Amino acid sequence: MTKLTLQECLTLADVIGDTPMTVISAARLKHGTCNAYVAGTLPDVTAALVFDAYCPDEPCGFGIDADALWQFLKATDGWSCINVDTACAKPLGALIEAEIGKSVRYYGDVYHALLEPVHAYPNEKVRLLTLEDVECLTEAPSEVQGNGYKTHKAMITEGIVAGAVVDGNIVAIAHIYAETNLHADIGVSTVETWRENGFATAAASLVAREIQAMGKVPVWSCGEANIASRRVAQKLGFTEVGRRTYVIPMSSE
Repeated sequence: MTKLTLQECLTLADVIGDTPMTVISAARLKHGTCNAYVAGTLPDVTAALVFDAYCPDEPCGFGIDADALWQFLKATDGWSCINVDTACAKPLGALIEAEIGKSVRYYGDVYHALLEPVHAYPNEKVRLLTLEDVECLTEAPSEVQGNGYKTHKAMITEGIVAGAVVDGNIVAIAHIYAETNLHADIGVSTVETWRENGFATAAASLVAREIQAMGKVPVWSCGEANIASRRVAQKLGFTEVGRRTYVIPMSSE
């Protein structure tokens, strides 16, 4: 099993396409922030596995060759689950159960796209962040520092970030997590004690507005049981456009 070169990663990004359900992996492939493997010879591959540097324990699999994906997984360490095309989930799960003797569970991953102008939710505590906020972002609680960029400065200068700032402290954030030519995935988080104040909705609205101003489609993805996140997406005007499935080996405890 050979890791793809940077040039091969660019080719694989073209192979998987630029869609709401591939935007994160495609962005990582184009920016060289992942490890990737394929079955077959580019561009004619039957399966591909992408390990996101910012979420390495949850690789994404593409294609429906469950056996090829399982061979990749067996040869790698540190993964806890795999996100795959729904059609591939049950065959892959059966292979895992048969070989390692653990049961697996399946969890839906829901993808939304904003296909209409974003609904505005102004909040006096929420604004776009600038370079002047880099230090504040760096000192914020880890859950609201964002992810997907090598530095907080890069997150602000290369992407778009909005935050809720209370008494000089960032308590909620929305930002571009991954970006391609056509799409931009939005990540959001709020410090637990500051939830239910509408901060995430307001911040995400600002980020989505800026993404649309660039001529790109905002994307929102979350687990099927994350009702709060799905509710925010609905408030902003997002529409569900597809699903993938996590295959998760269960603990042997």
